[in-house]
Amino acid sequence: MDPLLYARHGAESHSGHTTTNTAAASTSPDGSMGMDTHMSMMAIFQNSMSTSLFSTKWTPTNAGAYAGTCIFLIILAVIFRGLLAFKSWQELRWLDKEMNRRYVVVNGKAPLAENLSRDSLGKAAVLSENGVEENVVVVQRRTGSHARPWRLSVDPVRAAIDTVVAGVGYLLMLAVMSMNVGYFLSVLGGTFLGSLLVGRFISSTEH
Repeated sequence: MDPLLYARHGAESHSGHTTTNTAAASTSPDGSMGMDTHMSMMAIFQNSMSTSLFSTKWTPTNAGAYAGTCIFLIILAVIFRGLLAFKSWQELRWLDKEMNRRYVVVNGKAPLAENLSRDSLGKAAVLSENGVEENVVVVQRRTGSHARPWRLSVDPVRAAIDTVVAGVGYLLMLAVMSMNVGYFLSVLGGTFLGSLLVGRFISSTEH
């Protein structure tokens, strides 16, 4: 046999064998992806300064741009906590307005004090202060939630605030999902700073 023909045949056989092995390594018999591809798809933190934020056009190209992006995320997280505090303050303000409404006695309608005295949850008691006693009625709060009426001056504003809060929250979530260590720490730092400044104004239901 011609040595040149034999060498060429051996090379073709070796090449075909290598191609088959490569395909077997990348794709399993059941059609699933190989181990290397699976590992690359796992969520792991990385510290690349060229990590895009929200868009490919927002990709830091140097250390200064990366630091500016981190500062932006810190400010955005502080704003988010401020929005939660503002929403809590606004809810209390609306509630105070409802509680401060004046009651008008209508002819033929029992006054509020008389209605409370006949309430099944009301209990008679004596209030004493500085030697002066007065008969009062203590009304227990009813169980169950009482829906407040829909108001044009309240509910659209509440919906707008909730929408802004949700939008800022999702932006922060996208920044964290980039799996960039700097972005993640910036969001945590902004959350800490925002809670330090206005956390006392945020109701427990908003956390």
